[in-house]
Amino acid sequence: MTKAIQIHENGGPEVLKYEDVDVGAPGEGEARVRHTAIGLNFLDINHRMGGHGTPTPPVILGTEGIGIVEEVGPGVTEVKAGDRVGYAPRAGAYSEARLIPADRLVPIPDGIDDRTAAGALMKGMTAEYLIRRCYEVKKGETIVAYAAAGGVGSILCQWAKHLGATVVGIVGSDEKAEIAKANGCAHTINYTNEKIPEKVRELTDGKGVPVVFDSIGGATFKDSLDCLAPRGYMISYGNASGIVDPVPLSDLVSRGSLYLTRPTMGTYCVAREDILAGTKALFDVMQAGHVKISIGQSYALKDMAQAHRDLEARKTTGSTVIEP
Repeated sequence: MTKAIQIHENGGPEVLKYEDVDVGAPGEGEARVRHTAIGLNFLDINHRMGGHGTPTPPVILGTEGIGIVEEVGPGVTEVKAGDRVGYAPRAGAYSEARLIPADRLVPIPDGIDDRTAAGALMKGMTAEYLIRRCYEVKKGETIVAYAAAGGVGSILCQWAKHLGATVVGIVGSDEKAEIAKANGCAHTINYTNEKIPEKVRELTDGKGVPVVFDSIGGATFKDSLDCLAPRGYMISYGNASGIVDPVPLSDLVSRGSLYLTRPTMGTYCVAREDILAGTKALFDVMQAGHVKISIGQSYALKDMAQAHRDLEARKTTGSTVIEP
């Protein structure tokens, strides 16, 4: 039997159960992957608690995995047994092994080890579509990025700096400010003792910025709007502090004809060609040294509940890797 973390109901970390599961053989178009490293993401917490898009329990949670193809089913041409592969997002990653549609798998380059790949794939795919497709960050721009010491934030900030942007990183402590600076932030703002919009206006001579990447949600949404220059882009891509209340269109008008979007990987990384192009761009900047992946902490699969508690409490930095 194979060990996995499964939930039978939605709720707190206590609903995560370490259990035996039967994986079986791959069917048409499927591959069986034995995991070597698993990524932890805020999306997993949303799924555990029953948020939008949650699979119906009982279900194995987890959306990002790296491993070796053990066997492929009929009709599979994308991968073969022995290939090192990864995927995101696809529920079922909290397991020693799993079945997955083969067209969701991407090759992992030889120069990137499994732990680094697990810390990079979903967060890096997110950063890629945010700064290259949702809003194309340009040389000479000043941008604002929240959670600049976190998993997505650390990659996004480094990548944006490589693209020639001046990055203002929002953090929650002086310790995380130092991490954000190491991630390429030219300026940091500690939201616990500084007012974000006022500081951003000060840094931009009162003009504001063309784009804000906000993963925090409800607690920071209005501050983020107030950071924007006229016709600026408000990109709300997460809700770590809770969902954003309904937004009157007048809020966008009064601040200068702002643009607002709530993107997800589920719409930006659907077609296989988009997945392959996005991951290639990510691996290219990683292998060139422009983006370095920080693995801040790791946990055994059986200790998943504690990993969730620490992530929710914002005690983690960089990426978190789960070891099957």
